[in-house]
This record gives sequence, structure tokens and C-alpha cells, in this order.
Amino acid sequence: MRSRERRAGVREWIGLAVLALPAMLVSIDLSVMILALPHIGQDLGANSVQQLWIVDIYGFMLSGFLITMGTIGDRYGRRRLLLIGGTVFVAASLMAAFARSAEMLIFARAMMGVAGATVAPSSLALIGHMFTAPRQRSLAIGVWLMCFMGGMVLGPVVGGVLLNEFRWGSIFLLGVPVMALLLIAGPLLLPESRHPASGRPDPLSVALSLGAILPLIVGLKEIAQRGLDLRALLGIAVGVMLGAAFVSRQRRLTNPLLDLRMLSIPGFGAALGGMFGITLTGATMLFVAQYLQYVNGLSPLAAGLLMIPGAIASMAGMVLSPLIARRIRPARLIGAGLLVSVAGCVLLTQAGTESGLSTILIGYICFNLGAAPLPSLSNELVIGSAPPEKAGSAAALLQTSGEFAFAAGIAVLGSIGTVVYRSRMASDLPADLPTEAASVSRDSLAGAAAAAEKLPGEAGDALLATAREAFAGGMHVVATVSGVLFLSVLCLTVARLRHVGPIGATAKAPDGRGDKRSAADAG
Repeated sequence: MRSRERRAGVREWIGLAVLALPAMLVSIDLSVMILALPHIGQDLGANSVQQLWIVDIYGFMLSGFLITMGTIGDRYGRRRLLLIGGTVFVAASLMAAFARSAEMLIFARAMMGVAGATVAPSSLALIGHMFTAPRQRSLAIGVWLMCFMGGMVLGPVVGGVLLNEFRWGSIFLLGVPVMALLLIAGPLLLPESRHPASGRPDPLSVALSLGAILPLIVGLKEIAQRGLDLRALLGIAVGVMLGAAFVSRQRRLTNPLLDLRMLSIPGFGAALGGMFGITLTGATMLFVAQYLQYVNGLSPLAAGLLMIPGAIASMAGMVLSPLIARRIRPARLIGAGLLVSVAGCVLLTQAGTESGLSTILIGYICFNLGAAPLPSLSNELVIGSAPPEKAGSAAALLQTSGEFAFAAGIAVLGSIGTVVYRSRMASDLPADLPTEAASVSRDSLAGAAAAAEKLPGEAGDALLATAREAFAGGMHVVATVSGVLFLSVLCLTVARLRHVGPIGATAKAPDGRGDKRSAADAG
């Protein structure tokens, strides 16, 4: 007689809520800076390069430590690591909230990223330990993923609400009560779970990965700020060399930090690459938020509220896509969605400085709605195409690439937008503008807005009009690059995933009877 399945009770479901809230918080912190950035720049005197670091150092540290933290949790205890991470996150959040310089805020955000990296791997492992019944486990993971993915979309909205009532430091204080709940309820509701036989962390791989990423991004940002010079070239060269050393080490290790050999699996590389490309375009949200505030002149609250339809479109697409994918092949669903996103990018390029509000809102909705199917189906596509013994590594690689892509998109697309803005401001600035006002105006739109307030009527209006035109030009270029990325991902997924059948459909066995595999597994 088959042993009865242990079903989760009230304690486990409350424990799930304790795990899901920090996951949403960690994800919100990836994007909550979008609306706060101009206010931080003005208050701390952060230049455009420092502002980009404030946004994306969190994502780089989060992605750089995800797999390492998963390994540490496996060996020494997932609950223990989660509680330590929560404690560090609270301390770093308080440091960020009351930062007195751009450098202090960048350091605090880096520590938040390292602490945040403990949340996802520990939470998912604990969910698997708490929910042993397959249906309950599937539902629990779905709830957790919805909170994690939804947090990134809701970040600008949360930021807008807080900034309307409080100073910018309030966006970091949001994490204190959530993590405090984890620290109080965690020991009572969450079981300890460990797997001592798991592989050892490889600190050298972590150091090489960060050593490759950070100098490369420094070089790109130096190009955006000062043009192509020796410092920028040196940073890029160091990043490339350390990146090559990282790849070489991963190929030699028995238990690598990132198992790059899985990229050769048919379907796996396409799904992972497509997810990476789509997540890169998330930086477009930064330009939409600043456009609403500084080109349309809206308050942070109004800008956040106007971004809600885009957030709803994204979440609706994520919820509906798995249901539609039961009847339509994922490649077709993803391809059709990406065409909608391309249309959204086209609309974003048409938003002007005088009458672009409705255009940018509809464009942002299309941008988010069309991009939803691939993230929603990526877990099934990536894990379904990997061998069963590599499922954990595949999931870790998917999450790591997603976090890294969002930060890299902010860095790369943000730098592209900055270059366009500065080049236009350099040629179009009024000749009689005071030196200090000209300097801060060339650096960022927020700086130009602050400088315009200190100038007499017509001079201030002229400066602000010029800066708005320059910023809109930068946003148009970023939207165009995002559209090209969407088209590239469309071609990749349609070509490489066309063999994958509807997800969840029942494939027929040779004898005509349905087997238990999904069509995705059959691919």
C-alpha cells in the first residue's frame, strides 16, 4: 500500500507568507530606485555615473552571490543563512536610508545586494522542504515566484507613493519591518534544512565574476561620462581578461559556480538567452519614469500611479501566459508577445516634449504586456530542457542571469541614454548660460531642472526646454535599442524553440495512449 502523502498545514502556509514578503522586497529594491534617483542626485550631489551605480550595484552584487549563497545555505543551514541575511539587510537598509554621500549609499546598496542574495535560494529550498505534496509545492512555488516577479514591476509604484509623502530615504526603510517580521517569525515557523554533502563554495569564482563585471561596467560608464579614454579602455580590458579567466575556471571545475556546459543543450541556451535579452530592456523603465516626472512635470506619486497600468499589464500577462501556453506552442506565444513589445517601443520613440503622455502610457503598457510570456514560461522552458540531475543548476543559472541582466541593462542602456543626452546638450545649450548651471545641466535632466529654477523666467524656460528635448532624444534611442533586442529574442526563440509543444499538453505514445510527459519535456 502506498504511504500517505504529508500535506502542508496552516503553519507551512503562514511560513510561505513569511518567505514571500522578503522575496517581494528584494525584487522591489531592484526597481524602486527608478523614481527616487533624481531626488537622490539632487540631495547627495551625485553625478549621472554615480546615480547609475546607485541603481545597479545592488543587482550586480545580488546576481554575483546568488549561487554562492545557495551553496552556503545547503551546507550550513538555509534558515540560519536566511536569518543572517535578513539581519544584514536591515542594517544596510538603515545605512542607505540615512546616507550622507553618494559613496556611502553605493556601499550600502552593495551590502543590501549581498544580503538579498540569501533570500531566493534559501526560500526556494525551504519551500521544497515544507511542501512535500507535489500539487501544494507547485502552488507554493508559484505564489513565491509571483511575489518575486511582481515586486520588480511594483517598485516604481511603491517608490512614487513613498516619495510623495516622505524623503527619498523612506524607500529603504520599507525593508526594515518586512525583514523584522522574518527575523521574529522565521525561527518559529520555518524548519531548519541543510544538505552537508553539497559542494563547497568557490570564493575564487565569485571574485573572478565580480572582477570581470565591475571593471567592465566602470569602463562603459567612463565612456558615457568622459568619452573614450585610457581609463575606460583599461577597465574594459581588465574586465575581459578576468571574464576569460572565470570562463576557463568554470570549465575545469567539477562543481562550477555556473555550469556553462548546459548552454550547449538544445533549447536551454535559447530560453536562457531570450530571458537575458528581455531583461536587459528593463532599463527602459528608468527613462519612462524620469520622462513622466521631468518632461511632463508630474509629481513622483502621479508618475507612479500612471505606471500602474503597465504593471497590471505585466502581471496579467504573466498569469495568463501559462494558461494560453497549454494550447499554443510557446515559440508562437512568445513571438506574438514580442511583436506587441516592439510596437510599444515604436510608440515610446514618438513621445515628444509637448504632447507625449498618452503615447508613452500606451507604449509602456504594450512594452510590458508583450514581454510577459517569456519570463512567465522561462522556468518551465529552461528546467524542462535540462537533464533532471541538472534542474537545480538550471534554475540557479536562470535566476542569476535575470538579476544580472537587469543591472547590466541599467548600466549599458543608461549609459547610451546619457551619451545621447550629453551630446545634444553640448551642442544646444544657450551660450549665455552661467558656467555652474551649464555643468550640472549637461550631467542630467534632474540637474538641468534644478538649475532652471534658479534662473530668471525666460532663461530658465529655455534651459528646461532644451534639456527635455535632449532627454527625449536619449529615451528614443534607448527604446529603439530595446526594440532591436526584442526582435533579436523573437528570432532566437522562434528558431530554437519551435520544436517545443504546448506546455502541459499530453503527448501521445506510439500506442495511441497519452503519456504523462508534457510536450515541453518531449522537446
